[in-house]
This record gives sequence, structure tokens and C-alpha cells, in this order.
Amino acid sequence: MHSPDLTPEELLTTTRAVRKRLDLERGVDIDIIKECIGVATQAPTGGNTQGWSFVVVADAGQRAALAELYRRAWKIYKQAPGSVYDLFAQEPSGARKDQFGRVAESADYLVEHLHRVPVHVVPCIGGRVDRISGDFASVGLASVYGSILPATWSFMLAARARGIGTAWTTCHLMFEEEAAGILGIPYDKISQVALIATAYSIGTDFKPSLRKPIDDILHIDRW
Repeated sequence: MHSPDLTPEELLTTTRAVRKRLDLERGVDIDIIKECIGVATQAPTGGNTQGWSFVVVADAGQRAALAELYRRAWKIYKQAPGSVYDLFAQEPSGARKDQFGRVAESADYLVEHLHRVPVHVVPCIGGRVDRISGDFASVGLASVYGSILPATWSFMLAARARGIGTAWTTCHLMFEEEAAGILGIPYDKISQVALIATAYSIGTDFKPSLRKPIDDILHIDRW
């Protein structure tokens, strides 16, 4: 089932991180996920190497195991400088503080219910990103992530166009090797880059979110 027709701009500006509005009672057919991954593989990739892989986790036991790793990592993240909780604490009262508060609340909800989200999609890329070092490490990292993150975002856009909500998460990567063991991923050869919580959304009426003014972030010719 597709959501109402969206223009390209509407699709790009309303693909939200969906947490509290994920339908935890409705399954997602694997064929729909395959359609979205098919769209994702049209994304650009460095040198057209197409070194990506997507692990689709629908098994309840494996989802529970990943969710438990995520909860362990979340306890660490909540105490970390720069976390949404830290940003909330530091932000003076106003619209942005309210937004940080809503994000923190919905993130806690997802942590509590992650095991119930019917599909976890784990995008992967060939090689170990944590072994990239040297004078040109920044180039290497940018190239590797640039070969998988556009495809991952394309997956999320394709899901949105089909009435499916997604939430990009990364906390489980604190225990990536354990996650690799759960999923049978060859840890020495493959890097996981995210865990995308995936389920039909409750409603499709998402709107553009509060963002910083363009003039605060735009630099023309020089910083």
C-alpha cells in the first residue's frame, strides 16, 4: 500500500525519523523491503563498486538480541557529551529545547520497543572502516561512507513512498562485533553502518521539521 502521492520535494522534506508512530502490530512483507532496497541500489557509489549489502532482520529472536545490544549502548549514549539529552539540558527554553525534549522522549520509546519493530535493516559496506588510518584517512572514510549512506537514505525515501516509516539508528555499533555474531556477518571483512528500524507508519501525514535558518548555516565562497 502506497502513501498519498508526494512530490519529490514533499518526499524529501517529510521523511522523518519515525519512532512513536511505527506500527508495531503490523508486519512488513519482505517483497516490499526488497523493492525499497532495489531503489536504494540506484544510489551513487564510489567507483561504481557497489560494495554494499543489506541484512534484513525479521526473525523475532534476532531482533530481540539486537535490541538488547542497543539498550546496553543506549545507557552509555545517554551519559555522553553531545547526546540529545545533553543538548536538551544545555539548550535555553524555547522551540529548540522543546524539540530536543520530543526527540529524547521518542528515542527512549524506540529503545523500549525496538524488539517489537517488525523489521531491522542493517546496511553494510565491504571492508573495516575502523582500520582506515594514515594521512588520507579522511578521504578514505568519506569514500567508504559515501558509498553506502546515500543508498541507505534512498531506502528510507523509498519506504516513505510506500507508507513505511523508518528510524536511522547507530548505537548498536558500540557492540558491532557482537551484532555481527548474531547476524552471521563476517566482522573482519564487513562494516555495519546503521540499524534502520522499519515498520508501517501510523498515518502518513508527516511535515517538515524545525530547522536552523539557512542564513545561519550557509557560506558562499568562504566560511
